[in-house]
Amino acid sequence: MGTASFDHHFGISARVSEISRNLSPKLDFSSVKFPSRVEYCGLYLSPSSAVCSTSKEWRGQPNAVDESGEVGTPILDTIESPKHLKNLSSKELKQLAVEMRSELSTVMSKSKKAFKASLAVVELTVAIHYVFRSPVDKILWDVEEHTYPHKLITGRRSLVKMHRQTTDLSDSTRRSVSIYDPIGAGHGCNSISAGLGMAVARDIKGQRDRVVAVISNETTMAGQVYEAMGNAGYLDSNMIVILNDSRNSLHPKLEEAPETPINPLSTTLSKIQSSIFFRRFRELAKVLTKRIGRGMHEWAAKVDEYARGLLGPPGSTLFEELGLYYIGPVDGHNIEDLICVLKEVSSLDSSGPVLVHVITREDQVVEVERDQTPEVSNPLQEGIVDRRTLTDFFVEALVSEAERDDTVVAVHAGMGMEASLELFKNSFPDRFFDVGMAEQHAVTFSAGLSCGGLKPFCIIPSTFLQRAYDQVVHDVDRQKIPVRFVISSAGLVGSNGPTHCGAFDITFMSCLPNMVVMAPSDEVELVHMVATAAQIDDRPVCFRYPRGAVSRISNALRYGVPIEYKDGNKMNITL
Repeated sequence: MGTASFDHHFGISARVSEISRNLSPKLDFSSVKFPSRVEYCGLYLSPSSAVCSTSKEWRGQPNAVDESGEVGTPILDTIESPKHLKNLSSKELKQLAVEMRSELSTVMSKSKKAFKASLAVVELTVAIHYVFRSPVDKILWDVEEHTYPHKLITGRRSLVKMHRQTTDLSDSTRRSVSIYDPIGAGHGCNSISAGLGMAVARDIKGQRDRVVAVISNETTMAGQVYEAMGNAGYLDSNMIVILNDSRNSLHPKLEEAPETPINPLSTTLSKIQSSIFFRRFRELAKVLTKRIGRGMHEWAAKVDEYARGLLGPPGSTLFEELGLYYIGPVDGHNIEDLICVLKEVSSLDSSGPVLVHVITREDQVVEVERDQTPEVSNPLQEGIVDRRTLTDFFVEALVSEAERDDTVVAVHAGMGMEASLELFKNSFPDRFFDVGMAEQHAVTFSAGLSCGGLKPFCIIPSTFLQRAYDQVVHDVDRQKIPVRFVISSAGLVGSNGPTHCGAFDITFMSCLPNMVVMAPSDEVELVHMVATAAQIDDRPVCFRYPRGAVSRISNALRYGVPIEYKDGNKMNITL
């Protein structure tokens, strides 16, 4: 048992005890002795027992406005690294979450970066850093948009405030920019694979650090997540996967699915599931049923699976089948419950992979007072009457083609969907397919649609198409199947950062022998290329265009004129 003392900037002094990691790597369940009275924080939780107590509480005014007009953040101002959280009481941790959310909301109000996902994981981030010992314990995030609260309390608060300098804010530009990031957060679905590798390396080296991978609803659409989970269940290495469920359901059609309930019963059951006593009792039961034999172990396993599936939300048994011990659902905005469950999960060695299902909400934006400073006019924008994007023109042209040809369908894949695509979705709901972060499936699915006599337009942002290149080569181009690839957000993407940079598509698409590659110089040529792609039926075709608004709007075209071309990739534009 180790202890450490910290001094708080408010004059708070405390002694923090850390749970020893020098436990036996294997447990002999045949000789486990359980206490006659079991107490764990799940049933006897109080603010003083769930978190470390301090000798003095912060009594400042919450969200006070200072002389500069900015919202005050007295507790956040003292957090320079995660170890400073160890001194805080339950009340102070909650206040810290309020200040972090307020600061992120302020930054979001001044920029166009996506911070809503980060606002949903503020309490979860605080709880993770309170329980675990980063950077000794490895904390991996699946999606960069979730990492801003993590950056706030790991010494990079100034970079979050410098929201316009996205090259500094995005840590994925190079490996290990910070000691608190064992690997860069990319497009998603890489944290479990990387975390499992780190866990296996830890086991081989005989170390005792923890590995925590945080995933989200969007990343559960990607196949690599389930590949990693299946391998984690097989290797049975000790790691923790936290599912940030910000849509309140694991149902594939979220708009039709009931919300996952969070109530006192579900909270208590989650705490019992995560408790050391329950998990040791469960392991002991496995040992005993195996010794009894005569099918007792298989029968008990089926009863256990049925009971846990009955009590858990829809889809929860999938993780059990993959070999992860499921715990949840847990209220992702209740710091005390989060700390209680995470402490219990982290306290038992040799428990194998565990998945903690956390329910959060993204509608956590704090209303902040807008900056009253008058905006300086930009002479470059004064001549622009209509701030439309190339995607707007593409969607309108695609709708026109779909009105004339009922075999035209649209398949979208990637992280999130541009608002412009709602026009096609609302006009032809039965001919629009959004598959989420399943780019590989989207490409082969489009190939199947084409083989079935339809004209699929497969819409994938450039950076996400990289995931599906094998399918583009073997399932489409090699077989000369006429799939129309619409590569959006091509080229450098500015504020979206390097993880969304689409600078490579021209190279990897042009080298394919049967692919027709096009790139419009303006919105008029884009409309013509939509018509061209609809007419080509003997080979695949792709066209790329950048994100952002159109600086010069020409006379709008409703219908495009097909472009004549020669010898496959060599285009002969005759407009």
